[in-house]
Amino acid sequence: MSPKQPRGEETARRLLAAALEVHEHKGPEGFTVQAVTSTSGISLGSLYHHFGSFDGLAAALYARCMADLLDALIASLERTRTARTGVRAVVVAYLRFAEEQPAKARFIHASSYAGFLPAHTAAIAAAKAPRIERLQSWARPHAETGHIVDLPDPLTEMLLIGPVAETARRWLAGDPTIDLKQASRVLPERIWQSLRGPQE
Repeated sequence: MSPKQPRGEETARRLLAAALEVHEHKGPEGFTVQAVTSTSGISLGSLYHHFGSFDGLAAALYARCMADLLDALIASLERTRTARTGVRAVVVAYLRFAEEQPAKARFIHASSYAGFLPAHTAAIAAAKAPRIERLQSWARPHAETGHIVDLPDPLTEMLLIGPVAETARRWLAGDPTIDLKQASRVLPERIWQSLRGPQE
């Protein structure tokens, strides 16, 4: 490894960390290239060298945050043995991620329909696809044996992730009616009931 490579990796890490910090403290309106370079102490030229553009930096941060979320879900899921405990583990892990890493969770939800995403679909998919496949690979055998309802993968994902993602999104937005501890007690069983198959 050349001496320049670790320095380059460290610069990229600093830019990603600064971008997340700026977004968390200044919100989407204050999430600008000027704010990120000022916070990181790294030049605009270096940012463009590593990420191509400010949108490229934002897309890389989105991919990194999404990968961290999916890794947390997978880690919890792969410690389980049954369909029911797996579903419950994913729901609880998602809510825990939102509570313990709110800056990353907030960036994910704020960026879901951001203008920078379409131009960087391939790079984002490269980070997400293998992780999504691990989640789907866990679900498919349970569907084939009747322990989880047999649906197309996107519909299974919507039933499993949709309710908990919306709960997390509203909590992150400051909705005072959302209690994550209550959600962690109530949602796992409710979501399981929507997914349980005929053999359960």
